[in-house]
Amino acid sequence: MRTATCIEDLRQAARRKIPKMFFDYAEAGSYAEETLRANRADLQQIRLRQRVLVDVSHRDLSSTIVGEPVPLPLALGPVALTGMQRGDGEILACRAAHAAGIPFCLSTMSVCSIEDVAEAVDKPFWFQLYVMKDRGFVRALIERAAAAQCSALLLTVDLQVLGQRHCDVRNGLTVPPALRFNNVLNIATKPGWALSILRAKRKTFGNLAGHARGTHNVNSLAEWIAGQFDPALSWKDVEWVRSLWPGKLIIKGLLDLEDARLAAKTGANALVVSNHGGRQLDGAPSSISALPTIADAIGGEIEIMFDGGIRSGQDLLRALALGARSCLIGRAYIFGLAAGGQAGVARVIEIIGNELDVTMALCGVNSVRAIDRRVIAD
Repeated sequence: MRTATCIEDLRQAARRKIPKMFFDYAEAGSYAEETLRANRADLQQIRLRQRVLVDVSHRDLSSTIVGEPVPLPLALGPVALTGMQRGDGEILACRAAHAAGIPFCLSTMSVCSIEDVAEAVDKPFWFQLYVMKDRGFVRALIERAAAAQCSALLLTVDLQVLGQRHCDVRNGLTVPPALRFNNVLNIATKPGWALSILRAKRKTFGNLAGHARGTHNVNSLAEWIAGQFDPALSWKDVEWVRSLWPGKLIIKGLLDLEDARLAAKTGANALVVSNHGGRQLDGAPSSISALPTIADAIGGEIEIMFDGGIRSGQDLLRALALGARSCLIGRAYIFGLAAGGQAGVARVIEIIGNELDVTMALCGVNSVRAIDRRVIAD
């Protein structure tokens, strides 16, 4: 992993090492992928202001995320099916995050369950929650997260219905992989991946075991989501979750200022400006284009986090400059996981941290807390 110099190196390694259906699952966006592309393009269009002859000999990347000190304003966001990128993937990613001193968030749609991860690590992690029609199941998930001593609950609010990712349908994505000719042929060329999956604790959705029936492929999973994910979800449900959860609450999936204002009034500790990685409403604004308006309006009321397209330390600095306190990454660490397991995730965190450090120096900034729009070129 030391030979990987950037996230793109790990992305290319991941493409070679894992089956096409799971690489495509992580890589793709919904429909025509307009919003997916905009997330990256809009970040890259932000020019940074180079400064010279500034004493930057004592740089400090440390910050806090929902009150917890971190050496880097970064967290590993929730990604479904992480355990299909590498066997026990959620556990490996969590261990890498903990070793780096940053948060890891487990997805509701993970392969390893809440309990699997809790048993395998020695520090608290976050849990991501969807509110489903079966409120009893939701309550049970919250209770399980509390019992596992999860340090924050991240409530995702932008998946009331599921945006279609065409490649998943074309690939016949299944969990575990279906024994179709093309799948078997492709998996046969990925022996390291196959061995990791065979040795893993689980090979299906760990948090849904015993609750959701028939979720073995993309079509049946989509049907289950259509039946369980609730189009009638409202802010009252957020209040209900807040009443059940005893710890820190983060609301993820805000792009609109009016929605963000409402989120700030729920008693949540933070909100995440996010368009679900371009996997939901195609044609929605990029996350970075929505960030400044929200941060300017309510950044003094609630902690603002950012998600959407971060692939470098330069991207991280751009988001911090436009008002985020910290950032989540998804695809970036998934590429590292697929390429090299726990070491690959650790390398992703290291790369982004090193790039942020150098970028701060070249922008004449000594502290993460001092990053603001003065680092953006006119």
